[in-house]
Amino acid sequence: MDKLKNELQQIKSYMVRDEAIGVVEIILILVVLIALVLLFKDQITKVVSDAFKSFNSDSNDIIG
Repeated sequence: MDKLKNELQQIKSYMVRDEAIGVVEIILILVVLIALVLLFKDQITKVVSDAFKSFNSDSNDIIG
């Protein structure tokens, strides 16, 4: 029983420490980034597609 209490105390102390807060912040940032990507998916796809088209066109001009 004492071992279980000791482990619960360690979990509680971990939750209070700064590292646990950092993990939550990273998760929140990832959620926001994923939401932005999903929101602007079509625009991102168009920009990347245009960039590759330009790259292919320019490389064909160089190669001949």
